[in-house]
Amino acid sequence: MKIIILGTAHPFRGGLASFNERLAYEFQDMGHEVIIYTFTKQYPDFLFPGKTQYSESEAPKDLKIYRKVHSYNPLNWYSVGKQIRQEAPNVLITRFWIPFIGPSLGTIIKQAKKGNQLKAISIIDNIVPHESRLGDRQLSNYFTKQIDEFVVLSKFVGEQLQDFITNQPVRFAAHPIYDNYGEIVDKQLAIKHLKLDPSKRYILFFGFIRDYKGLDLLLEAMATETLRKQDIHLIVAGEYYSNEEKYQTLIDQLKIRDKLELFNHFIPNEEVKYYFSAADLVVQTYHSATQSGISQIAMHFEVPMVVTDVGGLKEIVQHEINGYIVEKDPMDIAKTITKFYDENRAQDFKEKIIEGKKMYSWGHFASVMIEGVKGEG
Repeated sequence: MKIIILGTAHPFRGGLASFNERLAYEFQDMGHEVIIYTFTKQYPDFLFPGKTQYSESEAPKDLKIYRKVHSYNPLNWYSVGKQIRQEAPNVLITRFWIPFIGPSLGTIIKQAKKGNQLKAISIIDNIVPHESRLGDRQLSNYFTKQIDEFVVLSKFVGEQLQDFITNQPVRFAAHPIYDNYGEIVDKQLAIKHLKLDPSKRYILFFGFIRDYKGLDLLLEAMATETLRKQDIHLIVAGEYYSNEEKYQTLIDQLKIRDKLELFNHFIPNEEVKYYFSAADLVVQTYHSATQSGISQIAMHFEVPMVVTDVGGLKEIVQHEINGYIVEKDPMDIAKTITKFYDENRAQDFKEKIIEGKKMYSWGHFASVMIEGVKGEG
């Protein structure tokens, strides 16, 4: 078949781009023709909280990536929709993660489908945004009306989606494991690469820092007497997408700067393996969540997780089997981290993670995506 993926890809950076590129490779391995239509402009600068939207890494090899979409130029949407219609794909796949992109992607899909038998399928990351704005629901509704079938990455999002659709089918396929960040590195080599103290033990908070991700809870946990007296250090690896000063002030108020290893910049793909390989635990103390790609990176590197009992995070972690599910409480978080070390659970959890990885293959996910689609490219 001929498949077009409409969404983020190189030269844009981050998990969305990595996901779309990895999915494209999987479809190609299955024998399909794949083209990615990505953005010329993804966000206006005033809406983007980071330092840059662009990757410094090399473009992925053997992928057709066309930079065509301007997310806030309506004239462009009609033009791109027409171009996709002329490509005559069997399937048009897009990701939906924020209402802002609803009008652009929705209009492109609407135009592409005119007089065409293509099937429009959307992977829904979040249908209800973590940080809501006026008009979000209307933008999401416009987008969902253009879609023939939905695939959700967590059952939690599937339940939320019911408020936005009529009779379109919704399928669940768990977020595949991110296996495109390299292989596991020996722990001591990873610690040396990051210039950390090899005599310490490390837990990891990874990814863009936004308020809903609950770094504040984890910092407060590090300040408890339970963790303060341990030789456990917290690696915070990721760029601030919210008020950095607020977190720096909290760190000083809690007097825990000596317990932290701060890498507050965007982590390039080729460096990700070192952070996960250095860590004994990946800790996701979210205030709210749908699902998290961080969980799937942790699974690839076979690192146990501590997650808060919110959204779809607990769909990946099995409490006391391959990780822990905790309350949004600093003391509960601190006691659970200490318990992991005191009970020496690392190897037990790792074995269960290795067993569970088979459930999250890209081949399975790609097959679910195009299930029932007929036609030849």
